[in-house]
Parts: sequence; structure tokens; C-alpha cells
Amino acid sequence: MLATKLSRRVLSFSVKALNFKDPGNGFRPVQRFCFPLLSPCGSRSYASEVDQIGSRAVLITGCDSGFGFALAKHLHTKGFIVYAGCLQKDKGDGGSRDLDNMNSDRMRTVQLNVCDSKEVDRAVEHVNSSLEDPEKGLWGLVNNAGISTFGEVEFTSMDTYMEVAEVNLWGTVRTTKAFLPLIRRSKGRVVNISSMMGRMGSPARSPYCITKFGVEAFSDCLRYEMQPQGVMVSIVEPGNFIAATNLYSPERIKAIADKMWDELPEIVRNDYGRKYFDEQVSKMETYCNSGSTDTSPVIESVAHALTSTTPYTRYHPMDYYWWLRMQIMTHMPAAISDRLYVY
Repeated sequence: MLATKLSRRVLSFSVKALNFKDPGNGFRPVQRFCFPLLSPCGSRSYASEVDQIGSRAVLITGCDSGFGFALAKHLHTKGFIVYAGCLQKDKGDGGSRDLDNMNSDRMRTVQLNVCDSKEVDRAVEHVNSSLEDPEKGLWGLVNNAGISTFGEVEFTSMDTYMEVAEVNLWGTVRTTKAFLPLIRRSKGRVVNISSMMGRMGSPARSPYCITKFGVEAFSDCLRYEMQPQGVMVSIVEPGNFIAATNLYSPERIKAIADKMWDELPEIVRNDYGRKYFDEQVSKMETYCNSGSTDTSPVIESVAHALTSTTPYTRYHPMDYYWWLRMQIMTHMPAAISDRLYVY
């Protein structure tokens, strides 16, 4: 009986123009679909918003560009007091300059390197001292700062593994621990930006996948611990937004590849050969301009996690191909999903 009910639900899943082919170099816009457990026409039902948004403050890391920059502006338009953590603020570069030029008392840029414990502590002190009522705490923390790279396991140095982890994983842990007392006071929200790569592995992306898997585990553990404290923890798992976030450019890929080849042990160079190495780099180059250029699905997911009275545990802003691939790779036997997507 249960199996029959479940099969009927699966069969009732209808998609317009669903394409199972790997998108490769191109990108199909996110299309709307209907699912019995969701509201009609493809979007989750949104509950009511929390009140007094205008008096609530949110800190976002990684606001120099990409999701963080767009999110800071979006939350400002919604009425939040925004503390925009920027790596380049002390140099007056990047997003901090544009955000400062808004000349708004609700947009406050903060020098913040999530890898530097002293800078994180200074940011906490700055936020605490500038809040109108510190006893009411900080409503939201969005851990967005992140970096990425590529390279097969034997091509990737331990320094690279540690560099990516220091930002994506330990930066998230470090910043969260520092701001949690303020978040607990307000019974607020923690939103961690993970990735679909935090749910499924991918060849040549192990440094990034490891850190995002770690963010997923950290977020789950934190959610369990914070529930009695009245703090809600959400995870946002974006799909392919490379074109929107400027994670890669042909110049950056070439620089990474040249450094990687120069640092390879002699035995690895000889066993694989330059031809194979260059072929793998060329594959990565094809992804430079792939993915959506519209960050709004990610921005709206984070905004919902911060404003809804009943935020979701996980958000999946991604197109159909990646959503379906993630479901198959996380729910089907590996022997099947590997054949479909890896081998």
C-alpha cells in the first residue's frame, strides 16, 4: 500500500521540457514544475514573514562580489540593517566601495577575512558596539564567503586542499562560533551557503566537494544543537552559477593549471603525461561561462530563510538537470548513479 502511494506521487511529478542530457557547455533556464508536495506551479508555499524587519540586523560574509554582494543589496531593499563583510574593504576595492557609496545608515561594510580569527573577533566587537540594542542580538548570519578550484586528487597539492578548506569550511565554523552568542540573544537565523557539490562528488572537484560536505555536516549538527535555543539553521545548495559568480575565468584556469603542473611530483607527471593533463584542463575551460547568470533564485532562498516564520532546512536553487542528478546520486545505489553520470 505504501509503495503504491509513493509510486503514484512520483508518477504525478510533471515537468515541462525536462531534458536528461548533461548540459555540458550550455545552460537551460530554470523552468517551473509541479510536484504534489509543493505548491502549484513550482514554488514552495511561503509562510508569513517575521515582523519588524526594519529593526533586525544581518551579517553576510563574502560581499566583495557574487552572491554576497547581490544579497547585501537585496536585504537592504527589504529593510534589514546589513553588515556586509568584505575581504577587500581595507583596500577600498571591490564590493565594499559600491556598498559604501549607497550612503545608507542601514548598509554597513565591515573588514572581514574569515580565515583570520582576529579580524573575525574585531567584526564581532564592531557589530556588538554598533547595534542599537546589543541585548537583542543579531538576527541573522549568512556564511557566504567561499573559494573554489579544480584538479584531480593526484594533481592537487595539500596546500591547495588546506587553502580551500580554510575559507569554505573552517571560515564558516570560525565565523559562526564567534557570532553565535549574538544570534542566540535574538533567537535568530544562521544560513550557510553550501552547494549541490556538498551532496554529491564530482571528478576534479574534490577540494571543493570536501569542504561543502563539511559545511553540510556542520550545519546539521548546529541545527540540532540550536533548536532548543530557538535559533533556526538553514542550508542553501546552489546549482551551477559559475557564470554569475565569476569563480572561474580562462585566465584564472590557466594560472591554476600552470601552477599545478609546475608543482606536480615527477612520478605523477610521467605517469599521466602532459597530453592527459591538458585534456582535463580543457574540460574545465568549457565550464567557464556555464551556468545561470541570474542569481535571484539563490538570493530569494537566503531571503526566505531569514524572513519566513517557518524557514526550510535546505533550499535547492538549481535547474532541473542538477536537481534530478542530485536526487539520483543521493538516493540511488552508487552502481547506478556512477554509470549514469560519471563513467
